[in-house]
Formats: sequence, structure tokens, C-alpha cells
Amino acid sequence: MTDTTFDILVIGSGPGGYVTAIRAAQLGFKTAIVEREHLGGICLNWGCIPSKALLRSAEILKHGRGAAEFGLRSGTPEPDLPRIVTRSRTVSKQLNGGVDYLLAKNNIAIIWGEAAIESAPGAGYGEVTVRPPSHSPRQPQHAPPKGVLAAGRYRAKHIIIATGAQPRVLPGLTPDGKRIWTYCEAMVPPELPRSVIVVGSGAIGVEFASIYRTLGANVTLIEALHQILPMEDAEIAQIARRQFQKQGMNILTGVKVVGAEAASTDEVCLTIETLAGDRSTLKAERLISAVGVVANTSGLGLSDLSVALEDGPGYIKVDNVGRTNVPGIYAIGDVAGPPMLAHKAEHQGVICVEAIKGLPVSPLDNAKIPSCIFCHPQIASVGITEAQARKSETEILVGRFPFRANGKAIAIGETEGLVKTVFDANTKRLLGAQLIGGEVTELIGTFAMALEMNATVDNFRHTVFPHPTLSEAIFESALSADMAALHL
Repeated sequence: MTDTTFDILVIGSGPGGYVTAIRAAQLGFKTAIVEREHLGGICLNWGCIPSKALLRSAEILKHGRGAAEFGLRSGTPEPDLPRIVTRSRTVSKQLNGGVDYLLAKNNIAIIWGEAAIESAPGAGYGEVTVRPPSHSPRQPQHAPPKGVLAAGRYRAKHIIIATGAQPRVLPGLTPDGKRIWTYCEAMVPPELPRSVIVVGSGAIGVEFASIYRTLGANVTLIEALHQILPMEDAEIAQIARRQFQKQGMNILTGVKVVGAEAASTDEVCLTIETLAGDRSTLKAERLISAVGVVANTSGLGLSDLSVALEDGPGYIKVDNVGRTNVPGIYAIGDVAGPPMLAHKAEHQGVICVEAIKGLPVSPLDNAKIPSCIFCHPQIASVGITEAQARKSETEILVGRFPFRANGKAIAIGETEGLVKTVFDANTKRLLGAQLIGGEVTELIGTFAMALEMNATVDNFRHTVFPHPTLSEAIFESALSADMAALHL
């Protein structure tokens, strides 16, 4: 394919970008995608997928160490870090190749390089300049596939920005790739550090804290706010904190990071400060900075085109179908703001191209996007929390069902958990759900669908949930909100 003119040109091939390109091709648009480093973006190569492979290894290690509880005699398993990391990278490489296959299958042109938008499409064509990548992929296995188009100038009727985000850097906590890591370095440790400090207790922070603690490192988790997992329900976060501490994590909340420096050739010294102004230092072999991400907007030429950005956060302003303030330019996924989740990016991208096609669409509702955290125990949520509902002065019903009362949870040894539901007291409509426990990331989809369908307590009551399953806790939690739980 040598043509340089397209109907839709997508910048970035992460989950949002490649799914957007596929849907555009399905709708008959001549489509191209620009990528500078690796197909699948951060998610498939350095985020969602390889981290879950690491977490799976840690989970199996945990189960192996608890084999005696299930009547099994075996030697105590020990982590083989090189093989754990190799498996994670192999999983990533497999999915990276899968994206290449899907793009080829849908006749989507791949342009390898870094894009800058020279002119907006308006009522005609916009121009995009693609220059060779300024750096090589982090690992040779992610080199560009064969048959891609070269850097140059390209034209498109619609330009969709899907460039994602990169790790946020706190002042005084600049990653050096040796002692101070981002999630990228934490994904491929050359050896297991004896001690790790994790700064930031959001999803990325607690997942890596869970991995390294299970593998045997001494872990200290630090959060500036008074609650770990600050975006989650306070009750769920408190349960998580107790479980993490039970596993041996040291957790410090309400402390500010002042700075970090090398304490020795293989140690980092972190200075922290309480709200009262008291300072202290912590030492560890490695520090993982997990303080969030910032949108990848630099180098795209957005200021020259007057594309509006949100004040402060700096992500691109879009409407509910991904349109920016400049006709013909769109943005989806992390670069368009929170929630910064792969499944949000995919859904937003599909809505965007369907709106371009003129199809009827349901605009994205951020309140109905589920969140999943794959630490142990797992955490998942969708909709609004109890605290958010009470702030809105809505009269609510709150249901709770602990996994210790669920037969399947007892049978598999995963009794530490809770399914919490929030309903409108007047309409009995579901407002939100928050879960913690074994495999709750597989349960949250039921609540996401229930929210989309405006399900009520009675809808849950009249649904037959299979026995014995963890999903029965969904049913029982809804009944509990209506004072009708059967097994409490």
C-alpha cells in the first residue's frame, strides 16, 4: 500500500488506537495507524497484560505455599525470577503479534514513526508529518513488523489522536532506571530486590506492591492521602489495607515525598514528611514511582492548531464522542483524560468512528466504566460509592455480603472479601457496586451491565445465579440492600 491519503488516520496503536482503526476499517473507511514504538502500546507491552502475567506467577506461588491447607504435600516453591519475567515478556510478544495480524487482516496501513499534525482537516484533508522514531523500542522483540509505510507526509479526512499517557514524575523523584523505577523497569527486574518502596497506592502501585511482596521482598507502600486506593470506596480500601498488612506490607499514609537520593551503590534513601511537618527517611534497594500518568500530547503540534487542553491536567478536551474543538481532529483514551483505562479507550474509540460514520451512538458515560485492580485480594468497582451517593443527598440502600458466607469462597479458601451494592432507596435502581476478594474482577461485568440496563433490586432478586459460585454474592448483596439476604 503506497497511497498517502486516507479517510481516517489514527495516531497511536494502544488498545484505544488499534481498536478504533479496526472499527473504522469495518465501517468502510480507508484507514492508517501511526506507531512510534510497539503495536499494542503500553497496555500490551508494559502495562495491563505483562503485569497480569507477573501477578499470575505471584498468585500461583502464593497458592503453592498454602498447599498444605488443601491437604497437599509438596516442597515449598520458590520464585525463579528470570523465568517469571521471560514468561511475562512472551505473553506480551504474543499479543503484540496479534495486533499486527488484526491490522493486516483489516487492511489497515501501519506507518512507523512519530506523528505531528501540520494542518487540520476542516472540510477537506488534514496533513500529518511522520518522522522516524527518536528512540528504539525497549526490547528488540518489539521491532516494527514488516511491510509498514515509511516516514513522510500523509493526508486524512479525520485524524484521531490515541497517544496514551506516560508515567508522571514527582519533583525530587526522577526515575533513573537503576534504583528509582517506573512500571517499565519494575516489569523486568534483573534480580529480586530484598526491599522495595512503592510511592503511590493507586492501581499500579498496589499491583506492584502485591507482586514484590508475594515474591519475597520487604515492601513499604506510601500514599500522600490518608486512604490507600484513594479512588475506591473507603470501606473497601480499609479491608484492602488490613489484608496487605496481614501479608507483611508496611503502609504509610498521609505522608509527602520530599525527595530521593542514592544512599549507596545499591540503595535509595527516600525523605518523607508528615502533615505536621515531621521528616524521616526510608531506605530500600529499589523504589517504584507509581504516582499516576500524564497525557502524551507533546510533539503533536496541538498548540499551533489551537487544540484545547484541560487546564492543569493537560489532556485534550473532547465532547462525548471524542471531538475536539478543531473540526476533523479527535482524541480518545488516556490522552483525552480519565478514567485512564484500556477498556474505556476501546469503547470511546468505537463511539468516535461510529459518530464519524453518522451512526446513532450512545455517548460514553464515565460513571458506568468499571475499574479493576489485580492485587491480592482483587478489587473492582463501577458506578458511585456510598460516600458519593450521600454527598448528593440521595436516599440510598446499601447492601453488603461477605465472602465468608459464600460456599464457593469457603471451598476455594478465598473468604476475605465483600460485595457492596448501592441502590436508590426510592427507585430501587442500582447506583454502584464495590467488591474486594477472589476473582472479583470477573464479577464486576455483571454490575456494569446492570447499571447500563438501569437494573433494580427486583431484577437481581428475580435472576437465578448458579450455585456454588462466587457470583451468588452479587445476588445476596442486592438482597441485603432490601433487608432480604438469605445467608446472613
